[in-house]
Amino acid sequence: MDLAYLRAHPEHLPTFLTHQRIRETPVSGGDICAASRLTLDDGHSVFAKTWPETAGRPVPEGFFAAEAAGLRWLREAGAVAVPEVIVALPELLALDWVDTGEPTPEAAERFGRELAALHRAGAPAFGAEWPGFIGALPQDNTPDPGPWSSWFAHRRLAPYLRRSVDNRALSQSETGLVEEVVERIADLGGDEPPARIHGDLWPGNLLWGADDRVWLVDPAAHGGHRETDLAQLALFGGAPHLDRIRAAYEETWPLADGWRERVPLHQLHLLLVHTALFGATYRDAVGTVARAALRGAGRATVDR
Repeated sequence: MDLAYLRAHPEHLPTFLTHQRIRETPVSGGDICAASRLTLDDGHSVFAKTWPETAGRPVPEGFFAAEAAGLRWLREAGAVAVPEVIVALPELLALDWVDTGEPTPEAAERFGRELAALHRAGAPAFGAEWPGFIGALPQDNTPDPGPWSSWFAHRRLAPYLRRSVDNRALSQSETGLVEEVVERIADLGGDEPPARIHGDLWPGNLLWGADDRVWLVDPAAHGGHRETDLAQLALFGGAPHLDRIRAAYEETWPLADGWRERVPLHQLHLLLVHTALFGATYRDAVGTVARAALRGAGRATVDR
């Protein structure tokens, strides 16, 4: 099996893997999927993701289709480096392999300009034309004309707050703070038309390539707010050379006034996803960013 054959017959890949007809090397696949590097007969490599047997449940319907749709949509913009989708089947996803390198200031600056161009490609509405996932959780992508603040509160904050309450990841204090953010989100400002965003752009979803470019992987792509991607880049230790990324972005497409105060608001979505998925480990982080979001609007009940 070479790359041309795989492109022509993607449905045959599981059979070749089952019968060990392709060289397969396990690699890191993140917190959810099992992953491997497949070396084809022509020497070409692809990155393959499958739902792990240890998950204890079948792959959610549409899981890999959503990721493939998001990758293709981001790639269509022709702005930032995104791996080509080679195979998209219900049980696996295979992408063109990206050789990784070291983060450099030059790559960071180029990425900042490219990310601005990606966002500027826009979207017809908030949400997307395909059902969404973020991590292993479903994400409501029903297209919505906005405004952004109402859409974000009801489609990106409230659903994961409910899940986090149901699994007892949040106390009454954090729950009340997030509810206050949802209620007052229109007062926090920042409404913009929908941008074409990655949607899960924490630093682990950047691949620093050997070609001195930054590649986007594992998206929860949709029409959203461009500040969300930038805010997520600062989570969990922050992306390398984040100041360079931001500066190059702002030179290309300046952010609206008050964006710094809105960073915690945009981070709250992904942190609620983490409490919904992983429990109380992220409880304090949710409380901290919810307080900061409200403080940015001068309305925090900070003594909860």
